[in-house]
Amino acid sequence: MTTTTASGPLISARKAGFLSDVIAVAERALRSLPRDPEAVIPALVFPIMFFVMNVGALQKMAESIPGMDYKAFQLPVAILFAVTGNSRAITVVTDIQHGYFDRLSITPVNRLALLLGLMVADLAMAATLTVPVVLMGFLVGVRFESGPVGILAFVLLGGVWGLVFTGFPYAIALKTGNPAAVNVSFLLFFPFLFMTTLFLPQEALTGWMATVAIYNPVTYLLAAMRSLVSAGWEPAALLEGVLAIAGVGLVSLGLALWALAGRARRR
Repeated sequence: MTTTTASGPLISARKAGFLSDVIAVAERALRSLPRDPEAVIPALVFPIMFFVMNVGALQKMAESIPGMDYKAFQLPVAILFAVTGNSRAITVVTDIQHGYFDRLSITPVNRLALLLGLMVADLAMAATLTVPVVLMGFLVGVRFESGPVGILAFVLLGGVWGLVFTGFPYAIALKTGNPAAVNVSFLLFFPFLFMTTLFLPQEALTGWMATVAIYNPVTYLLAAMRSLVSAGWEPAALLEGVLAIAGVGLVSLGLALWALAGRARRR
C-alpha cells in the first residue's frame, strides 16, 4: 500500500493474506530441515532400533497369545516413536533469542500463521517419517488387512498425532524461550506411551497399569492403528483413535495458542 505525504510517497507493507503467511512460514521451516539433520536422523534410527529390540526380545513370548502377530503389533509403536516430539520448536527458541520472532510480530504477518506455518511443516515431516517405518514393516512381513487405503489412513493417524503433540513443545518454547526446556519436552511422551499397551494388548495388562491404560489416549490411538494392520476397517476403533487425538490436540494446541498470545503481548 502506498500513501503520499508532503515529502513524497510513503511505502508501507501490505498484508499478504493468512494462507500466504502460513505457506511462507512453512516453506522457511522446511528449508531449514536439511541444515538440521540431527532433528531427523534420530527420529528414524530410534524407532527402528526399538522395533527390532522389542520384536527380538518379546516376540516368542507375546505370540503365545492366540492370534498375535507381534511384528504387526509393534509397528504402530515404531511409528509413534518416529513422529512424536519432532517439531520446529527449537527454531522458535532461536528466533526468540535472536529477536527475529519479535521482529516478525511487528510485521503485518498474521500471528496465528507464525504457529500454524511451523505446524504444517511438522505435519509434512511427520508423514514423511512414517514412510521408511512402514517400508521396514513390509520388509519383515507385516501386511495391512485394510489394504492400500488403510495404509494411507495409518500414515495419516500417525502424522496427525505427531502434529497435535507438537503443541506441547511449542507452548514451552513460546512461554520460556529456553532451549533446555524444549529439549526435555519429549519426556512428556514417555508416560503417554509406556503406560499403555506398548508391549502387550490391553487384556493382558494387570494391576495399576491396566487401570492407567484405560485412561491413556495413546491406548486408543494404538488400537486404531493396529486395527488397520491386523483386522481391517473397524469403525469403532478408528473413531476412538480419532477422538483420542482430538482430546490431546485440544489441550496441546490450546496451550500453544495461549503461549503465542502471551508472547505477542510481551513484545
